[in-house]
Amino acid sequence: MRLPAVARLGHFHRDARIFLATTLVSGAALSLYWIDFNLYLASLGYSTATIGLVATVGSTAGALSAFPASAASDRFGRRTVIAAGMAIAVVALIGLLLVSSLPLIAVFAAMWAVGQQSFLVVQAPFLAEHSDPEHRNELFALQSAIQSVTNVIAAVLGGIGAVAIGSALGFEPGSADIYRIILVIMTVLLAVALGTVALLSDDRPGRIDEDELASPRVRTPMGIVIEDRRRFVRLLLPGFLIAIGAGQVIPFLNVFVQQRFGLDLASLNALFALTSLGTVVALLAQPTLARRFGQITSVVIVQSASIPFLAVLGFSPLLWTVIAAMVVRNSLMNAGNPIFSAFAMERVSPHERATLAASMSVLWQTGWVVGGAWYALLQAVLGFDGGYAVNFIGVIALYSIATGLYWFWFRPAERRALGEMRGVS
Repeated sequence: MRLPAVARLGHFHRDARIFLATTLVSGAALSLYWIDFNLYLASLGYSTATIGLVATVGSTAGALSAFPASAASDRFGRRTVIAAGMAIAVVALIGLLLVSSLPLIAVFAAMWAVGQQSFLVVQAPFLAEHSDPEHRNELFALQSAIQSVTNVIAAVLGGIGAVAIGSALGFEPGSADIYRIILVIMTVLLAVALGTVALLSDDRPGRIDEDELASPRVRTPMGIVIEDRRRFVRLLLPGFLIAIGAGQVIPFLNVFVQQRFGLDLASLNALFALTSLGTVVALLAQPTLARRFGQITSVVIVQSASIPFLAVLGFSPLLWTVIAAMVVRNSLMNAGNPIFSAFAMERVSPHERATLAASMSVLWQTGWVVGGAWYALLQAVLGFDGGYAVNFIGVIALYSIATGLYWFWFRPAERRALGEMRGVS
């Protein structure tokens, strides 16, 4: 299979290639945190309720920092905010290594969330501003693929490395000291990533030209600029609907598969690793589809194709069909995300990009909270089978509506743009 995202690596801007390396290193640290931090808190003796409280504090801090980070990147440059976010995350990890009291843990967990949110909010605008339109789909797809690969590698090698080091030092398996080794590994990874960020070109904004000053804009008290609210709503609403749908099923798929089919832990981990690898292949192949049919059409194709597999996943009684559906659905649904992100960055002006990225991030987190609360309510009222049945029906409906909105809102403009390009050529 020809994977143009990899083949075109040499055509990417220098800063884009450096940012891909940054994604590889920092992504490993992010993956290790989400995999192991809750386990670290459990090893310290904290209850699941307390761990959930710490997670809520972190998520809230991250959400609250999204728009200030986007505004700061417009004023001081993307590189500055990325570097500041990573520096905050490094300080947070050092703090988590040194403290064990709950209030301080919550403070440093919040700092970590602020740091990683600053990086995540800025990455899409940064990629859009350091890529040519003809290579943008490949760049966004490759960056997402690197994140997916890093998730798998970090999960496997991070744990193995920490256990090996811990055994050499005489630490008990599963003890807090083992997880502190992982925190040290994460700190080193982020320090290396901070070094790669220092290699990026200075992108602090210069003077605003007269055309930009003359453009219509709506300014909020936080300094966020939105020129066309209607366009923002159209770019954000489908993703919000998908987030609500995903939030009521995706975080709980491990529970669903394990309880329905009785898979052991090793088999379950292997299954989720397989879905991640399938997503990587789909991500790298997606730009070819976008080049042939257009960005929006390619997104609609893969998302529409994923919906029948979602139905199989939710209602088939056969394990092998559920496994196949899980791999294919995850691959198809996620394949369109970087392409739409590239499309969205192209639809707004440069000073709106960070605002749009922050809005996408906050709405995605909000959608998962809403979906998770609905899942909990259905499980309490309808039980396991009934709750999941309603959840899967809801996900199918929301995904279908969102995919339809992509088509009806954006396909006409894309068709006109493709016609103009072919007319010129």
